[in-house]
Formats: sequence, C-alpha cells, structure tokens
Amino acid sequence: MMQYWLMKSEPETFSIDDLERKGTEPWDGVRNYQARNFMRDGMRVGDKVFFYHSNCEVPGIVGIAKVASEAYPDPTQFDPDNAHFDPASTRAQPRWMLVDIAFERRLARTISLAELKQDPALADFALVRKGNRLSVMPVETAVWKHILGLEKTGRG
Repeated sequence: MMQYWLMKSEPETFSIDDLERKGTEPWDGVRNYQARNFMRDGMRVGDKVFFYHSNCEVPGIVGIAKVASEAYPDPTQFDPDNAHFDPASTRAQPRWMLVDIAFERRLARTISLAELKQDPALADFALVRKGNRLSVMPVETAVWKHILGLEKTGRG
C-alpha cells in the first residue's frame, strides 16, 4: 500500500532544484533515530514524498518526490572527512540508513509552513506541532490529499 512522507532539506544544502537536476539522490546525513527508523522500517519504493524547504525565508512544501530505493547504509557515516561521520558505526553494524529519492514534480506554488499552521484540518499533522524538528515524517493519506488540494486553491 502506498505510503506518504515529508522530508525536509535546507535549500542552501540541497534544494528541489538540485533534486530536479540530479533526478535521483541518496537522502544522506540523517542523524536522528526516529527519522532513520522511518526510512529504514517504513519507506518502500514508490512511496510519495513531500519535499520541504526548511530554515529559509519561506519554509514550506515545494515539490513531490518518490522513494526510489529500499533503505541501505548511509556511506557518510564511515567517512572520517565527512561532517556526518559516526565513529561508533561500522560496516558490519551500520547505525545510519538512507533511501534514494527521485524527483517527480515541483508544486505550482510553495505551500508555506505559515499556511499549513493556519489550516484547522491540519491541526494534528506532526509538521505543525510545536517542538517537532524531525526531518523525515509520515503523512497520513487524508493529510496528503488535503495538502495537495491547497496547491490549487491557495490560501497563502
């Protein structure tokens, strides 16, 4: 069964433009256990992903991608020259996993975090809850459909 996700990236680091240009990209550098578990245990090839720009002038959902691989060890954890190096992780027992993400399309407009927060239908959506800083999170089917509906109607 198709599942839906939201993945955050800072556009200065990796943007929807970068994903469109590259086509497919490993979603590396995740160093939060819950986010890792979502990628490792929950994501399946073909699942849809909201691509979200964070820590920028207008944070929000900017595009749609899809999961393009099963989870596999994040190679950055083994590279001592990489900012995401983890000396406690070994190739025999990798701590951090990733999936490849493939570009599908840009949204017609950015659906901003401010707009999402103002929408009463999204009050229980993890993204808009105070204190939620996860970079990878599940999106319920009804929430996915509701947010896609906002792309055309535009309240922001």
